[in-house]
Amino acid sequence: MITYRKSSFCSTGNCVEIAVLADGDVALRDSKDSSLPPHVFTPQEWIAFTEGVKHGEFDYPAVANSR
Repeated sequence: MITYRKSSFCSTGNCVEIAVLADGDVALRDSKDSSLPPHVFTPQEWIAFTEGVKHGEFDYPAVANSR
């Protein structure tokens, strides 16, 4: 059985969930529709992604006010 977990910052219940699979891959799914297949990442891909998040690589770009 695969056990998914949500971030402790998830307050609405509608969040992404992750599970570490038996082979070490990481499954990512949307808790709003858990019937959809998860996105699956290798450990190296997951580490690269989480490191990118920690370093701001995926921050929403600042938009200059053009008015």
